[in-house]
Amino acid sequence: MSTTPDEPGTNRRQFLGRTVATGAGALVGTSALEALLPSFAAASKKGGVTKGDLEILGAAQIAEALAVTTYSNIIDTASFFSRLASDDQGYLKAARQEEMSHYLLEKSVTKKPSPFTTFYYPPKMFSDAQTTLNILVTLEDAFIAAYLVGVRNFSTADLRVTAARIMGIESDHRTLARVVAPGVAAQDGGPIEKVTGIQGKAESVDPPNNNGYERTLRWTKISKAVQALTPFADKAAAGKAGFDTSKPYAFKPFTPTLPERLGEFHSFIG
Repeated sequence: MSTTPDEPGTNRRQFLGRTVATGAGALVGTSALEALLPSFAAASKKGGVTKGDLEILGAAQIAEALAVTTYSNIIDTASFFSRLASDDQGYLKAARQEEMSHYLLEKSVTKKPSPFTTFYYPPKMFSDAQTTLNILVTLEDAFIAAYLVGVRNFSTADLRVTAARIMGIESDHRTLARVVAPGVAAQDGGPIEKVTGIQGKAESVDPPNNNGYERTLRWTKISKAVQALTPFADKAAAGKAGFDTSKPYAFKPFTPTLPERLGEFHSFIG
């Protein structure tokens, strides 16, 4: 019997399979795609999109839905957000717009919405600033490594460069999340001087841009990213990971407005 994304029977293989299913038929009838992103339509006609491409794009689409949900709830529900400096608030608001733009770009190829639209987080995710920033950096670490899988494995140069362009923005987000940490107010547990990302080590936020090279996490296949994301998207896996399954958070898509026209997608050549 098949399972829905929130049913306990969903496992990681089914999770990855569902990401591939989001792209089934992606090259059948491209008129809507051409209207939104002519460059993607042209690339699809010229070189095609492989099953491996769709696996990566489907997983990335779920990751972007998770990112939008995370930033939205930091902005809308986290008590510490209103006490951040205005420029730090502005960063988080811009990141939300950027992640939504990434989601729609990927949806323009898969031509289907994310199969996972409900997400779960550890206890105190939006009530404790340290937890929030730890998870935010953890997710950005995962997104960076996932897009680097795309750089490594996408079948065309256009897709590989696009993955690198998105990865660069996720890297911005990781750094700026670490910039926010020392600005957390004392009443919210600040200033926060160390943040723990996906590798489980508390790292000083001084300097916030502490990478000379982006971390691949030694991921060479998109299944590694799927494994990292599964507890956030699947209720059974969330429970096993100690996440709070009593508080599901819904992904709420919207039409994004990017901060600068010059920074929009435009085309494969920028």
